Amino acid sequence: MRVTQSMYYDSIYGTNNQKLSKELFNVNKQIASGLKIQYASDDVRTFTETMRLDNEVTTLGQIKKSTESGYKVSDQSDIVLNEFSTSLDRIETLLIQASNGAQSDESLDAIANELRGLEDHFRNLANTSINGQYLFSGSAVDTKPISDDGVYKGNDQSLNAFVGSNNQQQFNLSGAELFLGEEPTQKREITSNTINKNILADYPDLNIPGESKEQSLSTSDTMRNLMGDVDDSATPANTYYFYLRGTRSDGTAFNKKMDAFHDTDTIDSLLKEIGNAYGNSGDVNVVNVSLNKNGEIIVKDKLNGSSKLDFHMVGAVDFDTSNGDGADVVNIDDLDSGETDFSKIIANTSTANNPKLFIKEFTKSQLSLNTNPQTANAYNISGLVYDRAEFDKNGANLSANAPQVLKGNNSFAQPSTKLYDVADLSQGTDGTLDNTTFNLIGKDIHGNAYNATIDLKSSGSTFTVQQDTNGDGNLDSTSGPYDIYNMDSNTREAVDADEMTYQQLMDVMNMVVTNSLPTGGSATDYDNAIKNSNDKGNTYLSYDGKLQFSDLTSNNTKAVVSLADSNAGTFGGNSSVMTFNSTNALTVRDPKTDFFKTLNDAVSAVEEHKLYPDASNGSPTNIGIENALQMINDLSEHISRSQAKVGARSNALNNSLERTSLLEISTISLRSSVVDTDLAESSLRLSQLNTNYQAMLSTVGRISKLSLVNYL
Repeated sequence: MRVTQSMYYDSIYGTNNQKLSKELFNVNKQIASGLKIQYASDDVRTFTETMRLDNEVTTLGQIKKSTESGYKVSDQSDIVLNEFSTSLDRIETLLIQASNGAQSDESLDAIANELRGLEDHFRNLANTSINGQYLFSGSAVDTKPISDDGVYKGNDQSLNAFVGSNNQQQFNLSGAELFLGEEPTQKREITSNTINKNILADYPDLNIPGESKEQSLSTSDTMRNLMGDVDDSATPANTYYFYLRGTRSDGTAFNKKMDAFHDTDTIDSLLKEIGNAYGNSGDVNVVNVSLNKNGEIIVKDKLNGSSKLDFHMVGAVDFDTSNGDGADVVNIDDLDSGETDFSKIIANTSTANNPKLFIKEFTKSQLSLNTNPQTANAYNISGLVYDRAEFDKNGANLSANAPQVLKGNNSFAQPSTKLYDVADLSQGTDGTLDNTTFNLIGKDIHGNAYNATIDLKSSGSTFTVQQDTNGDGNLDSTSGPYDIYNMDSNTREAVDADEMTYQQLMDVMNMVVTNSLPTGGSATDYDNAIKNSNDKGNTYLSYDGKLQFSDLTSNNTKAVVSLADSNAGTFGGNSSVMTFNSTNALTVRDPKTDFFKTLNDAVSAVEEHKLYPDASNGSPTNIGIENALQMINDLSEHISRSQAKVGARSNALNNSLERTSLLEISTISLRSSVVDTDLAESSLRLSQLNTNYQAMLSTVGRISKLSLVNYL
């Protein structure tokens, strides 16, 4: 076989030229684009790795953006809370000034005005927003969190920033946590609101030699000093009665009639008996019971995290030794015939049915209390009954004052909460609400009296209503019993007592108070009655778990509501299974925070010039400046702890942001090393390919010349 010229050419130039041209093209393309590959087909492994790294860079960018946004909110929250702390310090300073007994009324008024200004300042701080989104509204960022009356309108939802794969970091502080949060380590403290002095100090003729004549009471003073007497003789000894009701920190209710006290027994012995009623035993105390310098009884829980502790007490002594009425008292209603003004007993000017029966109220309220549901008459003694008080009236609204608190976790009840989860099941039928009865009495929105009985039964709960149909005050009509239907769409039947919810209780209350009762006994009739009642009134639970009624037909409702357990007012038997409204002790400290209510209470104490609680003038529920100081101090600690949480979140977000930025840089660098062209390397490669190409052309030229010589 003869080797031809074309065979030389194809072997040396044709194949090598195509290969070198392709390599030159690729190198020039890499230098021009800065990338090693343009298409997946160029290098599948490099393309796959590049796509993975591109996705990682995108993800890190999203995380960075999310973290930056969360950090801005968290950092701004920290700044606002710092202003909260500064302003609370100013409030504390003003309260200390106000607690100085040398302050004039004008000075106290000036302090109160500045405090009201600070209250407005706090409301503005609470409504801080960034780019139109409120900081403290939870996830409801478009909702102004605090209304003009200080009520929280947001929710308790958290907002989270994505700081990594399956990793989130909360960056907001909801108003529910900030303004209504809970401090589980806080111990509840309550106080009576009537000032008790040595009652004999104003009557020197009644003093027995050796007895204290100091105006202020101490725990070593005697029952005579606390409750008085009508003569200067220690014989015959008087018997003093105390009717104690309340709730222990575990939610169990109790009532106790204490009748073993005589003239020489000390107040300290009374305080010990009160402590025993709450569960104190031997050296183990679950509460501390003490007396402040105004003779007011203070009960402090020693167990953490409970908002259930409550106190109410009435004292009695019958100075008419000829009949012994006091010894026969079983129900507190029997004391209604007594006299509460000791000076009238001494002066023989009392107009009470029993002018020698002295009644001492340790807790008082401005609420009226029903004794006769037919006419809705009220007690003259506002502090006599514990939990049959009428709801407080304010225009179209009626409000209860006893929060409904779950036994298990100290949270407030919601409409869907079962009564079972709040009730004291140790009363009545043990372990169940079966056979529990509630009495709902008062006047409907038209001003007509009613008396409704709500019977909770395991076999099916019902309610019955007596009404005044002609406006003469007499209950001349009875309707029912009506089944209280469950909401099961498949099987509508009267609800089991232990399954009944607050919503079902509120439905019954709304129907009765609006006089929108079922027209028949079917579930449809029941549902229609609820619908009709909702057009006239609204019964609901407030943000702090208290029953409320709002009249939708009038700005000044005629309605009157009193809702109580049938055990209310009795002694010697079961206590109330549930309490909805009460004449109870004032709350001084509590695990639950109510920021704006506490601020308002503190300012009101200065406005009324009250150093301590005093039900004899102004608002009987005013906590006093001294207690306000403690409550503001607790608020400051709560804000500090909240700020610490926000600070920790800000630090976590900042650390995440720094970490994400480093990862982003590292990933971009890694991507560059995978796909970006090394210009120095590519330039060297281009130079080598050019040299090779020139060498190939030179070789081809020489071969071509040699072939021509051979040809010639």
